[in-house]
Parts: sequence; C-alpha cells; structure tokens
Amino acid sequence: MLSSVDSNEKLIFETLKYFWGYDDFRSSQKEIILSVIQGKDTLALLPTGGGKSLCYQLPALVLEGVCLVVSPLLALMKDQILMLQSLGIEGELLSSELDEFEEEEVYNKCKEGLVKILYISPERLQNQMFLKNIQDIAVSFMAVDEAHCISEWGSDFRPSYQNIKQFRQEFKKVPCLALTATATDKVVDEISIKLGLHNPKIFRQSFKRDNLNIIIENTADKYNRILQFLRQNPSSGIIYTRTRKEAEDLANYLKNNRLQNVDFYHAGLAANEKEKLQKKWIASQFHVLVSTNAFGMGIDKDNVKFVIHLSPSSTLENYYQEIGRAGRAGEEAIAILLWNDQELTHIDETFRNQIPGKSEYQKILTYLYSMFQIGENDLPEKTFSLEIQRLNNLTQLSKAKIRNILSFLHNQELIYYKNSVSASTIQSFVKPQDLEQLSPSDAYFMELLFRNLPGLAIQKVYFSDAAFCNKNHFDIQSFKVKLKQMQKAGYLDYLDGGQHAVKFLKPRNDRHLFGEYWTLFNNIQKNKLRKWEENKFFVRDADFCKMKLILNYFGEKDAENCGKCSVCRKRKSSRRNVSSEIIFQLGKKPMTLDEMSVTLNFYPKENISETLIFLLDIGKVKMLNYKTYMLNQ
Repeated sequence: MLSSVDSNEKLIFETLKYFWGYDDFRSSQKEIILSVIQGKDTLALLPTGGGKSLCYQLPALVLEGVCLVVSPLLALMKDQILMLQSLGIEGELLSSELDEFEEEEVYNKCKEGLVKILYISPERLQNQMFLKNIQDIAVSFMAVDEAHCISEWGSDFRPSYQNIKQFRQEFKKVPCLALTATATDKVVDEISIKLGLHNPKIFRQSFKRDNLNIIIENTADKYNRILQFLRQNPSSGIIYTRTRKEAEDLANYLKNNRLQNVDFYHAGLAANEKEKLQKKWIASQFHVLVSTNAFGMGIDKDNVKFVIHLSPSSTLENYYQEIGRAGRAGEEAIAILLWNDQELTHIDETFRNQIPGKSEYQKILTYLYSMFQIGENDLPEKTFSLEIQRLNNLTQLSKAKIRNILSFLHNQELIYYKNSVSASTIQSFVKPQDLEQLSPSDAYFMELLFRNLPGLAIQKVYFSDAAFCNKNHFDIQSFKVKLKQMQKAGYLDYLDGGQHAVKFLKPRNDRHLFGEYWTLFNNIQKNKLRKWEENKFFVRDADFCKMKLILNYFGEKDAENCGKCSVCRKRKSSRRNVSSEIIFQLGKKPMTLDEMSVTLNFYPKENISETLIFLLDIGKVKMLNYKTYMLNQ
C-alpha cells in the first residue's frame, strides 16, 4: 500500500504528464510542489527559466478549491491565463479593466467550483466586494508571485503586498507559496517576515547558469554588430531595446538587410497582433523578435539560442531575468550586451529627466484631477480618454515625468492607466425604441450602431473602430468625431481603444497624494537610481567575471569564474594569440569560418579569416571541403 507521500508523488507526475506533457520536473520543482500539497508555507527562489509558474499551477489542479495567485503584473497574468486555457485549465483574472457585471461573473464561477486558479493584484485584497465574495469561495492556497515586491529595498516595491499578511490571518490562514526570481539574502528575510510565513520551507536554487555565455561589448556600430551576429546564427532569439521606436527601427534595418524572419514587438501593438507574434515565435526554429521588455514574461520556449541587449537594462535583476530566457533546455546560449560611454551618459540624463521634484509632482497631479473636474473626495465612475500632450501643454513638464507619475499611480492602484492599444468600448444611454426623439441624422447613426454591435441596447460592448468603418464605408476620423459629438450630447459613452485612458480607482485625497504617496514615490525613484548605478558598474567593469558579479549580487559569495564570459575569454586570449586559438579550436573539431567567428567572437572576423589563410599557407591547416577547415596532422 502506497504512503501518502508516495501517492502524492505519483499523482503530481501523472498530472505533469497529462497537462504539460513532461516526464520529469526541473531542479527543485517537485519538492516545492510536494511542500505546497502538504499545506506548508513555502518560499521558492528560482531564477528565470526555473519554472516558477508550474510550482503553483500543478498543485492548484491537485488540491480542492481555488488557488489565489497574487501578482503585480497585469500583462503576465493575461499571458498566464491564455497559457492555462490552451492546456484546458480553468483560470480567471480580476483586474481593474472589468466592470461590476464581469467581476460578478468571475466570482460566481469560483463559487461553483469551475475555476482552479484566480489571478488578482495585491490591491484587490482590500477591495470590499472581493472580501465579501471570497468568504464563499474555497481557497486551497495562496501563491505570491514576484514576492520581492514586498521589499522596501527594491525599485519594484508595492506597499499593497503588505496587505497579504493581514488577509491570511483573517481568512483561515491559508497556506502560502512565495515565489521570486530576483531576491538578495536581505530581501529573502524580509519576504518571510512581511508575508507572515510560518516555519517556511525555503528552496533556494543557485542562480548560476553554466550554459550562458555572457558577452559585454563596448561598440559604436551596434546595428552592424547585430546584423553580423544574426547572419552567423540562424536561430530563435530576442533582441531587447529600451524604446518602442528602437524596436521598430532595428527590425526594419535588419529586414532591409535581407533578414526576413525578424519582427518587432512592444506594448503599443494591438492584442491580436501581439498574440500572433508570440505564437509565431514560440512555434519557429528561426524567428527573432526585436522587443521592449514587454515581451518574455511567462513565455517558455526551449530553443532560444541567444538574447541580445541593444542597450543596458535599468537593473541587474531585469538584465538577468531577460537573459535567463535563453538556453532553457540546458544547451549553450549566448547573451550579448552592447554599450558605449556616450549611451551610458544619455541614460543617466534620461533617468534625471524623468524624475520630477516635489513641486513638479504636485503640479502634474493637480492638473490631472482638474482636467477631468474631480474635486476632493470625488470618485467618478467612468473611464476617461487621456491626452498626454494636453497634460504636457498644461504643466509645461516633460512627457517622461508625466508617464513616470502615471505609472506610479497605476502601480499603487490609485488609477488604472491604459497606455496600450486595445478594443474600443461603447455604451448607449438611448434605447432603440426612443430613437424617434433624436434628430434624423443622430437617429440614423444610433440605429447603425445598434445593428452592427450586438448587445449595445443592454450593456457596454467592445468593438474595433477600423472593422466597423470598413464594413460601413466610414472614414475612421469622421466616425470618431461623430461618436465624440454623440457622447457630448449625452447619448452614449465612448472610449477610443487607440488612445491612452485613465480610470480613477480611489477618491481624490490631496493629503495622502501629496504626503505619504510623495514620500513613497520619492523613495522608489532613489532606488531606481541606485540600481542603475549598480548595473552601470556591472556593464563597465573589465576585471571581474560577469557571471561571478551576478552571483555575488544575489548572495552567492563563493562563486568561481565561469570561464565563458567576455572577461574570462579576454583573460584566456591574453595568454594565446589568434593563431594558437584557432589551432586549439580546430583540435576539437573541423569548423567553418562562420562557426569559428561565433566561437571566437572576441576577435574580429577579418582577423580570423586572415589568420586562417596564413595557417593554410604554412600547412598547419587544410580544407576538409570548400568551406570547412581542419588541422593538418
């Protein structure tokens, strides 16, 4: 007869095979999952690629009830929902984008046992409607993703994470699994205390990735360097850029140079376009996405051979998380980061230019609320279109400072700030039977809307402006102008999905906004600058092994040199010249010039080619075929 431990093991292996198609777990996944199933508080530190999401998704299927997943990243939660649905697993998301009717639908599904995983933001734990409904929902355990956000020592600090401890005390002290990929020793202790973990089982996997070759290059001609690398490395990978424009410009440059299997990806793309690009990239062996950091969260792809950074990331945590998306199956992978002194100075200036002082912070907030005529203690129900340019004109402050404050307000869930393309929404305040009370032209327009947008007579509907205009032969700008006229007349409420939008989630309270929230905002900006300075040292330093620097940063003090990074390779190459390096490599196996250039990427390709010709001439090397070289033994 099987013991409970053995039966649990058998069950989780069967579940893994049935839903995910895998025969075995990675690293410490199995032990973490068993700890959760046994109802123990658990803290798991797994680097990117370590399979964090499986650690709560699988036990959620095995245990009775709903697994409550707390995450600060809306985009990641949406990706996870799509992934779960593709596996046939019921997952739902409660976010500020939902109206009351849609929220009620999610709660009812959970109460009926139709949902196994429910994603929420940490702010939701203080929502009265949530607290009322959760009483009637059987919660199996709570998973806290990105648990480092509870730490006041990071740039990702979210005060609302401190609500979790109180929630657990009030709601039957449900077991808790805390997950993070980026936590120093100091942060690990803070997570355990502030989440109220009771004798937690801590699983700490080394952050070392033996298969990652970290190459840091000081170069002025970045585009050409990337072009040459891609020509020699036809495989799937990601190229990260700092801005959307850079992503588009670099992708177009590569396409113009006859690299066709390249696309750009960023948050400004429509949802269906982003989904299409994700699917294409995941399915392909040879597809490259040039992207902002909007891409990669929750995406699991085994055959990523490289990650390139056109510029340094803002933090070492972000950088290591992003390069961790390469070589997940354990095969050799390359991480290239390109930089130059002029760019580092520019990033310094960018950071300074996007951080407002206290008076600027107050000015932006005052104008933001005044634009929509929101007084003290007011909380409007509607979502407003937000023109950043108008706020920029009113305040005479940079758009970077405005966006920084809007993102902060969004992270604290004081507002919901939409800065990406989505479907437009429309809600009618006129019933179809009352159209005769309108002017003939307005009545005709409303009738057209009712006919083309099913459900508009009874609720808010989502639709595509472009599709509507194509079908009804409208000019899209004239159509939007007409909708806004109808909105002004009080006949409907229209939100343009192509525009930025803002919804206020808490009543205006200037004392809090200009007091405690200013202090918090200011501390977060200081942390951002500190982390950038740490990352700048990592990029510039030419004396210490790059992997060793990263491991030291994450608390692994006794790490050895990796032997693979650009610093370690330079040390080796200083003891050898290029000809002895070529002979050493050809001693392992025959190679083409392109293969040699990739292996010896710290030497210019021209030098390698000239040296090979010299070695051919003196008889040290011979040709195996018309393009492959081997030692002449």
